[in-house]
Amino acid sequence: MRHRLYYLLPDIHSARRTLDDLLLHRIEQRHVHFLAKMDLPDDLPEANFMHKTDVVHGAQNGMIAGALLGILLGFVVVYYFDLTSPALVTTAATVIGILFGGWAASMVAAAIPNSRLQAFFPEIEKGRVLMIADVPHQRVKAVEELLAERHPELNFRGEDPHVPVFP
Repeated sequence: MRHRLYYLLPDIHSARRTLDDLLLHRIEQRHVHFLAKMDLPDDLPEANFMHKTDVVHGAQNGMIAGALLGILLGFVVVYYFDLTSPALVTTAATVIGILFGGWAASMVAAAIPNSRLQAFFPEIEKGRVLMIADVPHQRVKAVEELLAERHPELNFRGEDPHVPVFP
């Protein structure tokens, strides 16, 4: 598992130096992303669609709602129609509900800014740069110490310990 670390940086120059230090300490560039109000230079990896929108959170909620509605629909179909395999009908309705709920909710959530980043938006609007770094859990303390020592201008703003290893 990886831990997602959030840092607010004062400017682009600080972001470049911080990225260089992370790269020198073997944090891959694909695990570091920046979010800013202004356009970022090409050498700084910008936060992607999954970071900027609430699509993952929406899909999770949609799958839960879809599963519940699928189970309910399966029971209703089994109750009103005399079927030979009620377990299969209920299971199929649940799976269809999960898939449809996840898809529909993620489409809606793709238009909504990421709810986990709401606290950072006022600072980003002021011109600061948000760095999102996904660090292996055994290296979190070392990376935090490195950044605190080499970059006193950084503002540590939190950690999310539930980031999957992939992508």
